[in-house]
Amino acid sequence: MSTSTPEESRSSDDVCTPDALLHSAPARDVTPEDLVMATGRDVTPKTLDWARRKLESEGSAAIEKLLP
Repeated sequence: MSTSTPEESRSSDDVCTPDALLHSAPARDVTPEDLVMATGRDVTPKTLDWARRKLESEGSAAIEKLLP
């Protein structure tokens, strides 16, 4: 069993990514296509309808629930 701390076990070039860089706030309004692609689904008329409804009810916060 190792007694080293997480900081000691990292290599010298292994650094943490700052939290502010991990979030993906879009530079523009979220589109239905953006929302569909964020779920990993194919962009189809059915998934676009779903995304439009979700954006109408939740606004751009809908994508923040899917992405960090």
